[in-house]
Amino acid sequence: MARRHDPGRRQRIIDAAIRVVGAKGIAGLSHRSVAAEADVPLGSTTYHFASLDELMVAALRQANEGFAEVLAAHPALSDPAADLAGALARVLGEWLGGEGVELEYELYLAALRRPPLRPVAAEWAEAVAALLSRRTDPVTARALVALMDGICLQVLLTGAQYDEEYAREVLGRVIDAGRGRGPGRPAGEGDPADAR
Repeated sequence: MARRHDPGRRQRIIDAAIRVVGAKGIAGLSHRSVAAEADVPLGSTTYHFASLDELMVAALRQANEGFAEVLAAHPALSDPAADLAGALARVLGEWLGGEGVELEYELYLAALRRPPLRPVAAEWAEAVAALLSRRTDPVTARALVALMDGICLQVLLTGAQYDEEYAREVLGRVIDAGRGRGPGRPAGEGDPADAR
C-alpha cells in the first residue's frame, strides 16, 4: 500500500501537544498521548520529533507567538502620542481573560527543569522587548517585559483578579523612569532638557 502524503501532520502533532498540555498538564505529555490526540500513528510523532523536548520546543514556540502578535497589532506601538502604559495594561487584561494563557505559562515555566526550552522562553522575552523598543529604549523595554511577566504570574498563581488600573500605574512608572533617564544614560542622570 502506498504511503499517504500528509503535509499537515507535523502541525497537527504540535496542536495536539498543546491540547494535551492544556487538558492534562506537562505531566500528561508523551509521544503516545499526543499521537492519540492527533489521531496519528505513534511512529509519526517520533518521526517528526525525536524527543519530547523537541515537541515541547515546537509547542512553546507556537504558544508564544500569540501574545507577540496581539502586541504587534496594537496601534499604540506605532503612535508616539498613544498612552503606552494604558495600552499595555489593556492588552494584558485581554490576554489574561483569553483562553490558553495558563497553558502557555505552563509550557514557559517548564523551561525551569527542561534546559532545551530556555532558548525559546528567551526568544519570547526578546521578541516582546523588540516590539516595545519601538516606543522606549531597550533597557526600559526589557523592564516592561519583566514587569508584565510578573503581573501575569501573580494573577495566574494566586488566582487574584487582574487590576488594569494598577497595571497601568506601574507600567507608566517604568516608562516615565525610562524617559527621565534617557537611552544609554546611567541611573540618576536626567535628561539635560529637564534642567531648563
